[in-house]
Amino acid sequence: MARISRVWSREIIDSRATPTVETVVQLDTGHVAVSSVSSSTMNSTGKYKAVDLRDEDEKRFFGYGVLKAVSNVNQILGPKIVGADPTKQAEIDQILISLDGSPNKVKLGANAILSVSQAVLKAAAASNNMPLYKWVNSLAQSISSIDAAQTLRIPAPMFNMINGGLHASGNLDFQEFLIVPATSKPYSEALRSGAEVYHMLEESLSKRGAIHSVGDEGGFAPNLFTNADALAISVEAANTGGYQIGQDFFLGLDVAANNLFRDGSYSVKDQSDAMNSASFASFYEGLAKEYRLTYLEDPLGEDDWDGWIGLTAKLGGKLLVAGDDLLATNPERIKQAIEKKACNAILVKPSQIGTVTETLQVIKQVRAAGWKVIVSQLSRETNDWFIADFAVGVKADYVKFGAPARGERVAKYNRLSSIETELAQQTQ
Repeated sequence: MARISRVWSREIIDSRATPTVETVVQLDTGHVAVSSVSSSTMNSTGKYKAVDLRDEDEKRFFGYGVLKAVSNVNQILGPKIVGADPTKQAEIDQILISLDGSPNKVKLGANAILSVSQAVLKAAAASNNMPLYKWVNSLAQSISSIDAAQTLRIPAPMFNMINGGLHASGNLDFQEFLIVPATSKPYSEALRSGAEVYHMLEESLSKRGAIHSVGDEGGFAPNLFTNADALAISVEAANTGGYQIGQDFFLGLDVAANNLFRDGSYSVKDQSDAMNSASFASFYEGLAKEYRLTYLEDPLGEDDWDGWIGLTAKLGGKLLVAGDDLLATNPERIKQAIEKKACNAILVKPSQIGTVTETLQVIKQVRAAGWKVIVSQLSRETNDWFIADFAVGVKADYVKFGAPARGERVAKYNRLSSIETELAQQTQ
């Protein structure tokens, strides 16, 4: 039986030139696993997620350094799991949680804790000579109660084609404009067609003389007049590529509405007057009809419970209403949302809760409620493709990794391609 023989960590740079944590777990069998963690935009307003520990030393990385988190891995977390069986993920994660002792991982840092949890998972898979996605699936069957009989498949991708809000220049209000291939498409076809539309979108923007540099998640960050303009140009790009919205592709929005809420109302470029929750829901309904929206993420503020309830009652039968900031992969927030019928889908982000086991328990919780699961990366990413294997292993309905561009995004999409090939070979 393999045992953990050494754990160490260091500070690395993420996709936005900001420090993050990378941790290595070595086993006495010689197996070595490396994992790094992603994080949200620094000025993200979500307040219900686990806390990344930052140094707050203004002389280094403007206070965003993670040497404290690295030290916590090297001096506290790592030594406590040396000698442990890496296959005992739940037991190891509980040790990490107990060492921190706070409800939101603020003492040792969710970035420190998750880096260890993920590296242990990878080490266990390696020691069992098993692909990571299969090892995740074996854990998910025991922890998340997913259907063992259901064949593993690649989740449908949601491509972030246009960036706005905090992820771009701020010209557009909504944070992400998504193109979602029809779920009937094989993943390889979805990736190819998504990449083709991405190029068509660049061409459409260029023809208009619009800025077509890319934002934080690889999508274009154009200088358009309204949010509806971004939807319209997405339709045009798909049509130019020979695809039909409503048949080959559907559109989606990550609104990140926390950033649009001021003094009890919501303001966007498309409307001259500020809107309350009900009128904002009607605004979305109009967009959904005109642009064949299939997905709305964080359409309202994270504390606007009445608004969420009303919007989901109005639109939940027609499209996915997904909580990210609202839920923060937080079991208590999710429990409230289930009871209130405030949404019907969730963004699952391990970094928001801090360990693999807690993430699997959340998936079990939402599956019982009949929600759709979207496994997502974050705005500050690394080239670690852990999240791709995780999404396949937990049988997520969708993945959201950004645009089909930028290395840290493409690493995940290409990993899914590799897994698709492996799964196909196993059925021959």
